[in-house]
Amino acid sequence: MTISRREFLSAAAVAAAVAPRAAAVAPSDRVRIGLIGCGGISVADTNAFLAHPECEIAAVCDVDDARIKNTLERLAKLGRRQPDAVKDFRRIIERQDVDLCLICTPDHWHAIPTIEACKAGKDVYVEKPLATTIAEGAAMRDAAREYRRVCQMGTHWRSGEHYREAVEIVQSGKLGQVRQVRCWAYLDWIREIGNPPDGPVPPGVDYDMWLGPAPLRPFNKNRFHFNFRWFWDYAGGLMTDWGVHLINIALWAMGPEWPKSAVSSGGKYVLKDNSETPDTQITVYDFPSYTLIWEHQVQCGLGPDRREHGVMFTGSDATLILDSRGWEVIAEPKKRGMVEMKRQAQAGEGIRAAHARDLLECMKSRKAPVENLDIGHHVSAVAHLGNVALRSRSRIEWDAASSRVANHEAANQFLSRPYRAPWKLG
Repeated sequence: MTISRREFLSAAAVAAAVAPRAAAVAPSDRVRIGLIGCGGISVADTNAFLAHPECEIAAVCDVDDARIKNTLERLAKLGRRQPDAVKDFRRIIERQDVDLCLICTPDHWHAIPTIEACKAGKDVYVEKPLATTIAEGAAMRDAAREYRRVCQMGTHWRSGEHYREAVEIVQSGKLGQVRQVRCWAYLDWIREIGNPPDGPVPPGVDYDMWLGPAPLRPFNKNRFHFNFRWFWDYAGGLMTDWGVHLINIALWAMGPEWPKSAVSSGGKYVLKDNSETPDTQITVYDFPSYTLIWEHQVQCGLGPDRREHGVMFTGSDATLILDSRGWEVIAEPKKRGMVEMKRQAQAGEGIRAAHARDLLECMKSRKAPVENLDIGHHVSAVAHLGNVALRSRSRIEWDAASSRVANHEAANQFLSRPYRAPWKLG
């Protein structure tokens, strides 16, 4: 996922402020973290956990020596002890001094480490989306259930106070009957990445391990690190990258229903680079009690209601509009209702640290966290269905009981993916 400069600075400040308090925690209360993946999102996620004095980083892992070096230097500046560093995630999972695996890898590397960590008796915080396919997500959910592990998906908006307030308003009935939900991400900061030729693997990078279960391909810098999310081998584009955030709020408010069908349209209309996923996409889901619309565009920041991103719940009496700044309820002109705005004003820990705190508390109580893998799989799978409809070029009818597309057998090929040997799922 992406992180804004404001979020990065806020999380870093919180982590730095609590660093001296870590030594005051009794050894028996400490939570020792094994970090798998030292890319950009790992900065925000490790800072979120280090905002809590019981947390310490026991070991870090990445296939890129440069990223390991940057992580060790950052932790040193925060006053933290130097953790061990490895390039194989299995060396993290097998450690006896790791309580929690923090998985911040590219999407195609979420499933195997999560499942193996559950088998090894570790709890897990895994970034979103849960996986690259619906089948992988289901396997991760099932592993968390089977091995009774406490697992949280990193969709931190579930821990945001103003998001919870908006959800409660929708569920209260104050909007009347909600029959349509609209989610969007219009991101003008996404630029073309060009068409560089294949080239040599950078020094210090274990590229075979980076590919892992993905197909063997020559190294291309556009398919590596941040831009991996625009290639089907490793991710699902904005439909899953941002869709999981916004669809998450929609499903939180509307309940655990599965869509009956989905249809999607889109393509690369603006970007002329070698990325693969759509720069423009609209998906329409038919749920039993409402319609859900997803849409995204790049190089355009003026979305519905002049918001870059948001969720709009349209009810018979009023409409609620929500984004990262706050929520607003607007009454229907011919009906009485409330009109008010609440800006996000979550003080103290910050939303990411609150999401980490929820997991830490559940590790003690062994209760399910707010974004456990049952929820994470549901949210991610709905987003994936948008891509299944797009890539199969069809209106798909979803059979939730069998987790299959009922009306288009060829579309089922997109529910899973073959793994490159020797890697296996489960």
